[in-house]
Amino acid sequence: MTTTVLVGLVPGTAVADDRGDLGGEPTPGAPGIGDPYFPLDGNGGYDVEEYDLDLRYDPATDVLSGTATVEAVATQALSAFNLDFAGLEISALEVDGRTAAYTRAEGELTVTPERPLREGDEFAVTVSYSGVPATIQDPLIGPSGFIHTDDGALVVGQPDVAATWFPANDHPRDAASLTVAIAVPEGLEGISNGRLEDTRTRDGWTTWTWRAREPMAPYLATLAVGEFEIAAYEADGIRFWDAIDLDAAAVPFPDPNAPPPAEAPAAVPVVDQVRASFARQPEILEFLSGSFGPYPFRTSGGIVDAVPDLLFALETQTRPVYSPGFFLDPVFGDVVVVHELAHQWYGDSVRLAAWQHIWLNEGFASYAEWLWLEHQGIATAQQQFDALYNDAPPEFWQVAIGDPGTAALFDAAVYNRGAMTLHSLRQVVGDTTFSQILEEWATSRAGEAVTTDEFIALAEELSGRQLDDLFQAWLFTPERPALG
Repeated sequence: MTTTVLVGLVPGTAVADDRGDLGGEPTPGAPGIGDPYFPLDGNGGYDVEEYDLDLRYDPATDVLSGTATVEAVATQALSAFNLDFAGLEISALEVDGRTAAYTRAEGELTVTPERPLREGDEFAVTVSYSGVPATIQDPLIGPSGFIHTDDGALVVGQPDVAATWFPANDHPRDAASLTVAIAVPEGLEGISNGRLEDTRTRDGWTTWTWRAREPMAPYLATLAVGEFEIAAYEADGIRFWDAIDLDAAAVPFPDPNAPPPAEAPAAVPVVDQVRASFARQPEILEFLSGSFGPYPFRTSGGIVDAVPDLLFALETQTRPVYSPGFFLDPVFGDVVVVHELAHQWYGDSVRLAAWQHIWLNEGFASYAEWLWLEHQGIATAQQQFDALYNDAPPEFWQVAIGDPGTAALFDAAVYNRGAMTLHSLRQVVGDTTFSQILEEWATSRAGEAVTTDEFIALAEELSGRQLDDLFQAWLFTPERPALG
């Protein structure tokens, strides 16, 4: 790949500085945050505090343009640092109001400020850019990332999607607040995370400004542009914004972890079922709060867009995105909402320190489904455990979900064997202690990045039991664990 170098400082070059001790010899920040699965995701040397995106999107040309301001704190003396940013053309880049040199290669934007940064310095990077964001094509899950739709765009995916539409420290370990001001042609809506702060129309463009104060992992930032029915309401002190594309029609049932509804037609309107499932969100949050502790955010809601080949849902913070196909079946429509709202505790508030711990996200959200179905009188958690234990195919047991590898990161076993791990823990420690573990994990580690070892340590502390054998069997052994 071609690398463009602007005239400026070379990483590691010292310059005269009248600001005193830099806190050590300035060196470049690492090009990755240290995740063994994705070595170049995220970056070292700083922590982001806020992303402020001032953008415009024109569906007629698919061009996204604007300015991103990244406010951060240096965790070392920096001669240069990286941001994750792919594809779009940069027209200007400044650090603290001063033009900075930069290079780009393989999704890494390396920035060399005019003056080195001291350890502890607060600084702001401003990047102006434009272009047509590329959609990620995955052979297993279809399109993700920045998806161009019939009347706009939808941004959704993981693990490293943020870098397709704004410069970021693109790893869950570094969470930050987010403000998105998105200008779209008048008559269209622009939806993002958090609270709607303002809408203004001028010269044929409407700017929608959204503010998410609670820090989030970059991949949890979303954007939806198009014609939507928006329902805004408040329940139990939480503000909801639901956005439904009225052209949404069911796609083939997308969930690989569950059978399709037995008699559902191949394509039917699903808007009424989406409305019905979304109407249960306050009830679902109240139910989940009974097990996990208070809901961790101020806002909630959901997005359903008319994307015929979207094959998944994602827990984009405070406003999950759903494939229309999940709502072919009323029960499963509710269940998938339960799953994504459970992620607001496990996955969004309590984040992954590294992607190998993905079962801490998906196993917990899948077990929330079991708890909901039990609550609804449809099937007990034990019945759901037994069905999987007896009927899962041999390959299901070959995935060691505590460290599944990138190829199996979103394998059905990560979800369902993860839920089975929690149910096995429940059977060993008892319902009362199990409930304490779930709530303590969600509340004591809120806003933090976590590991499997930390969860095991908490379970052992609260139960007073040594649980190595249980977790070794269910998380790290590629075979079906024995019962009893």
